[in-house]
Amino acid sequence: MRTHQITLLAVGAAGLEPLYPEAGAPWQPSALYAATHSEAGVGRLGTLLERVGKSVLTVPDAYVTTTVDVSPWAGVKWAAVLAHQGEVARERPLPGILARLPESERNEIIGTESFTRLTPGPVAGDPSRLLA
Repeated sequence: MRTHQITLLAVGAAGLEPLYPEAGAPWQPSALYAATHSEAGVGRLGTLLERVGKSVLTVPDAYVTTTVDVSPWAGVKWAAVLAHQGEVARERPLPGILARLPESERNEIIGTESFTRLTPGPVAGDPSRLLA
């Protein structure tokens, strides 16, 4: 949550020249996206979490503006999760739940990322692309 707050502040500050003059010319990002889960996209993950008394925070499907297939990077993503060994060793945290799944099932769950565009305005070109 703190990372989210800091990111929002940084995006706003990027265009304020007097704030950090040593950082160079001000610029404003053309888009800002937040990672999320759609109600329909939770799928198997929701069932796995329910078994341990947890749930996934979701948004209505209409709020998801972009979905990205990250399956080519599933191995790298999983290696990053495994770096949190304490979470992987426990049964209730998501890394521990995923660690007990067959690789094919785990890759299916971690192979897609969904985002909600937070910045207003039209999306140039393909609205499913992250870069506007």
